[in-house]
Amino acid sequence: MIPPLIVHEALERGILLIAITDHNASSNVSAVQKAAAGSGLTVMPGMEVQTREEVHVLCLFDTLEQMSAWQAVVDRFLPDTPNNPEYFGEQFVVDEVGEFIRREERLLLNSVVLSFEQVFQQVNLIGGLAIPAHVNRTAFGLLANLGLVPVDVSVEALEISRHVPAGEAVQRFPQLKGYPLLQGGDAHRLDEFLGVNEFRIAAPTVAEIRLALRGQEGRSLLVRSTTNGQPSHQEMTFGN
Repeated sequence: MIPPLIVHEALERGILLIAITDHNASSNVSAVQKAAAGSGLTVMPGMEVQTREEVHVLCLFDTLEQMSAWQAVVDRFLPDTPNNPEYFGEQFVVDEVGEFIRREERLLLNSVVLSFEQVFQQVNLIGGLAIPAHVNRTAFGLLANLGLVPVDVSVEALEISRHVPAGEAVQRFPQLKGYPLLQGGDAHRLDEFLGVNEFRIAAPTVAEIRLALRGQEGRSLLVRSTTNGQPSHQEMTFGN
C-alpha cells in the first residue's frame, strides 16, 4: 500500500491512530509517518514478528529509535535466507509518496530464532508493547500453535481476527477469558481497514494504551464488533 493512500483511507474512515506492522520488518514505518505529518493521524511504529513457534506477535513502540532497536534484535535472529521474488513476491521499501527506494533482499517470511517468551521480554525491555496477533487463526495463531495463553508471560491483551465477532470470541474460544480483546485489522489492502478499536486515552502512546487495556485511570477500550469481517453495531467495553 502507498503511504499517502494509507493516510487518506484511515482519515476517510474516521481513524486517528494506526500502526504499521509489516512482517519482521519496519523499513516503511517512517514513510507513512512522513505522509501523515500534519494530517491528524498518528502512526505508531510497529512490527508483526513471527516467533520460533510460528506465532505472530504485534510489537508496538512510541519512537523510531525504539523501533530501530527492536529491528536490530530481529535482524540478529532472522535466518539469512535470500528472498525469491518470483515465488514469494517483492519486498519493497518506499518513500513518503510511494516512490521506490530499495528491496529487502532477505526473506522476511521466516520465523526469528526467538521464543514467544523471549519476544515479549525483549519488546518490554525496549519499552514497547507486545500483543499476540489473530490468536484464533489456525495459521500462525497462538491458540493453534501453543494451545493456550502462557501464564508465565505478561500478556496485556489478545488480538482476534476480523472474522470473529468480539461478543462471541470468548464463547468460541474459552482460553481468551479474562483478557482484553482487540479486533484485528490485519489490513493488506485499503478496503480492509476496520477502525473498530476505540481507545479512551489522553495521548497515542504505549503507556496510555496499557492503561486503557487495564482499565486504569479512566482509560478504556471499546471494540465495535464485526459481521462477516465488517463493522457492526455490537460493542464490547474493557476497563471502566
